[in-house]
Amino acid sequence: MSDDVNSRVPRLAVFGSVNMDLVAYVGRMPGGGETVTGTDFRQVPGGKGANQAVAAARAGARVAFLGAVGEDTFGSELRANLEAEGVDVDGLRTVPGASGIAHIVVEGDGGNRIIVVPGANGEVSGPPESDRGLLEGVDALLLQLELPMEAVVAGARMGRETGVPVYLTPAPARELPDELLADVDVLVPNQHEAAAITGHDEPVAALAALLERVPEVLLTLGSAGSLYGRRGEEPVAVPARKVNAVDTTAAGDTFCGSFAVARAEGRSAREAMEFAAAAAAISVGRHGASSSMATRDEVEALLKG
Repeated sequence: MSDDVNSRVPRLAVFGSVNMDLVAYVGRMPGGGETVTGTDFRQVPGGKGANQAVAAARAGARVAFLGAVGEDTFGSELRANLEAEGVDVDGLRTVPGASGIAHIVVEGDGGNRIIVVPGANGEVSGPPESDRGLLEGVDALLLQLELPMEAVVAGARMGRETGVPVYLTPAPARELPDELLADVDVLVPNQHEAAAITGHDEPVAALAALLERVPEVLLTLGSAGSLYGRRGEEPVAVPARKVNAVDTTAAGDTFCGSFAVARAEGRSAREAMEFAAAAAAISVGRHGASSSMATRDEVEALLKG
């Protein structure tokens, strides 16, 4: 790694969703009206926001989480899980009703299909003014699209106002308003999301189109690796690590959280992509979302090995 990687512990904030993942494992997906027998079931804390928070914390950052859970048992469990990971939950509020859940079906090859019921996440309208202090001085603010769009726009605006680099994972894929992208520094889509936004299936073309709207893009390509671009610079491509994938549920969130930590440490884009690729490779080799994520020691060991 570069000599300019600093020894200061990075500080990140995540404003996003937190769900309880209800995960069923099957040999193959059922067709319409068909019933298949599953091989396993697990209840695992998840949500794209919480996943990125846990990934960043395990990668070595101090992380503050902003969002909402419900008054149900899931809400208590989700809060306790983030606390156990060392995540600051002062910005995690409890609202009336149920917490968010995700119903996930995972096939034998690790592929998945996901249905999200927002619950408390759908009640979030934006980070309250009292949370502004949680953003001051952090190295990056991570956003996703599992909260209402008005909330994501408000979060990006607060990040911009406090001088924090804003990362956006545009998932689930949807039209992105200009007012949101105006406050985004780094867009982190996968190939499907990039195609949905730009109309280009080819990664290099999609990257070029996205760079017309945001300064930096990190395009994740699954088993094909990742592609990074910054305006005025040549793209950087890094291959994925070869791994026997058993569950890809949180691979993208692992990659984004780990990449943001590595960049905050002063690593180059390529070095950060390699760090994130190692973290993601470990994640997809295990079952579950946040429970599958690698620790910093595991990532460093893989990079050295």
